[in-house]
Amino acid sequence: MNVGLIQNTYSGITNGKGALQSAKTNSDNAKFSELIERLQKQNDGRGTLSSSQIAQDGRLNGDYSTSFAGTFSSEKDKNALPVGAAANQANSNVKTKTIDKTSVLYEKSLELENFFVKQMLSEMRKTVLKSQESDFAQQTYEDMLFDEYATAMTKNAGFGLADQIYLSLV
Repeated sequence: MNVGLIQNTYSGITNGKGALQSAKTNSDNAKFSELIERLQKQNDGRGTLSSSQIAQDGRLNGDYSTSFAGTFSSEKDKNALPVGAAANQANSNVKTKTIDKTSVLYEKSLELENFFVKQMLSEMRKTVLKSQESDFAQQTYEDMLFDEYATAMTKNAGFGLADQIYLSLV
């Protein structure tokens, strides 16, 4: 089949706009390629960053919720007594262990407690009747708000679950 015939047929179908669209696409592709080359050659001293340089260890990029890093930093937090449920020993003959609340293990224990508190709050929210349906943005905001509530509760309420987790792992 003749290529010219195909081009004439295509041009006839699109009223001559096919060639114009093809030329625009080729021009855009050339400009984009030129931009990519310039950016790759450019060295303004910034270099490139990996995600491990941007995000804290164990956190995802884009995770903007409050973390537990640096929550406990005083000297007395290095030898703290357990609180909440962890302080209630069933056997009074067992020596009470101390907790290093400045350690990474305790921070991860707090994150696990925070997960459980988030689940508890999520189930509690399901029981509340709403007068109107909420849109996606409102649901997202409420989820973020309740995540922060869970974090604040974990830091301040003294449930003791993180202490129990820490003591069982030490």
